[in-house]
Amino acid sequence: MVKYHFTEIEGIRIFYREAGDSDKPVMLLFHGFPSASHMFRDLIPMLEDRFHIYAADLPGFGQSDIPSREDFVYTFDHLAEVMDAFREKMGIRSFYMYVFDYGAPVGFCIALKHPQMVRGIISQNGNVYQEGLGEKWKARKVYWEHPTKELREQYKSAFAAETIIGQYTNGTEEGFVSPDGYSLDILYTQKEDYAEVQSDLIFDYQSNVRMYPEFQKYLREYQPPLLAVWGKNDPSFIPEGALAFKKDLPNAEIHLVDSGHFALESRCGEIAEAIRKFTE
Repeated sequence: MVKYHFTEIEGIRIFYREAGDSDKPVMLLFHGFPSASHMFRDLIPMLEDRFHIYAADLPGFGQSDIPSREDFVYTFDHLAEVMDAFREKMGIRSFYMYVFDYGAPVGFCIALKHPQMVRGIISQNGNVYQEGLGEKWKARKVYWEHPTKELREQYKSAFAAETIIGQYTNGTEEGFVSPDGYSLDILYTQKEDYAEVQSDLIFDYQSNVRMYPEFQKYLREYQPPLLAVWGKNDPSFIPEGALAFKKDLPNAEIHLVDSGHFALESRCGEIAEAIRKFTE
């Protein structure tokens, strides 16, 4: 049974889902953009007999608060701090983590801080290698190096309904993606200050790319068990990002699935089975 809760971190109301018995190994699920913990709605029931699962909405996402930009600095480092404080508040000292998209830098920042706590990593299109950056990131790099108000406004197209639908459906066989997920994400974009908050994070994503060498160093030094289960048709984080884990983790397991960025929408059963085998 999945339970739905709110807790307070740094004065911010954080929404989270919890499932599974407390005597099971913990798995933290870190969602991506433009989604929230609802992206795990099908996965959690497939894993709750094996794990004690926590999936929180990041600040500014989903059902969690969107604190003002005057009161909250929207950087990935700060999001990681909040999620680490959430981990601490839940009393979690050992965990597996599932990282996707924006959830990858959040999870890996926590792993850098607490390497001894990480039992294993499932990276689902959660990139930490230059090789995994698709073509669109070349234009983003230009924006990061020469930020203008015009480009900031231009990148607000990432929050447009057609863009979000495309993130869900591109690279996936027609008819296999329910409209439920992307319809909810589109609804969330209507919240006050959403576009400005998310624009701050788009600009700050460059900090994650700068951290890639640190994330890779962590992998080399600590050799955490890792499963890269990847939607191979993802135009944002291309499959070379999954294969690159082998450079630092020779024992990494790579599992490419015939889907796009939001691979859980069409290949949830396949991904769940891969996770169950990986954690046996």
